[in-house]
Amino acid sequence: MLGRFLEISLQTGDIRASVEFYERLGFTQCETGDVWPHPYGVMTDGRIAIGLHEYRFPSPSLTFVRPEISRHARDFETAGIRFAFQRLGDEVFHEIGFRDPHQHMVTVLEARTFSPSTRGRDEVSLCGDFAEYSMPSNDFAAAVRFWEPLGFVATGIEAAPYEHMPLTSDHLDLAFHARATADRPLLVFRTPDMDARIAWLASVGIAMSEELPPELSSAGHARIDTPEGATLLLSSLSD
Repeated sequence: MLGRFLEISLQTGDIRASVEFYERLGFTQCETGDVWPHPYGVMTDGRIAIGLHEYRFPSPSLTFVRPEISRHARDFETAGIRFAFQRLGDEVFHEIGFRDPHQHMVTVLEARTFSPSTRGRDEVSLCGDFAEYSMPSNDFAAAVRFWEPLGFVATGIEAAPYEHMPLTSDHLDLAFHARATADRPLLVFRTPDMDARIAWLASVGIAMSEELPPELSSAGHARIDTPEGATLLLSSLSD
């Protein structure tokens, strides 16, 4: 129903600062189109695309593309989804938006807004392998009931490195974690050599937050807060 995953959309007050920050982490820019009237850039590590919008909107948002979305909007309503917004007029770029049971924003566009990257999935950033986008939830069962009809498959609660419920799909893996673990979404990166990566990032001046999920120690784990307020969680636990 959602179509194909496009980007994690983030609001930024200074797109130049955000782009430069992700470049320091080893991300590269994608070529963007002229759909949006506001400043817009996309950074990728070959696995995940982060859309930076110098524009006020409900951020962050998981953004997908489904062609002819105006024709399929009723499918969402039939499934019991209530739109937070819909722009489906004759002279606008078509998009709809809604929230999941835990108020996480989801946007579906009629077409791509940037060109696919030529960067390979093995050309990882300094953060290591992107693993999943994890969102806070007080009710894993409710999250599963909402997201599985949209094309995601729950694989069962996992205890390490903290309790979370992963959901897989062809293009993006999601997870849900308890709000006691983190009260905000996490872009999770995992790799066995994370200690070395964390040391290198610190040596080039990337600031690490002292706040980690209470289940994690500072050995092999780190948290990076980005200029636009996103949170990157680096973990030595490999898949």
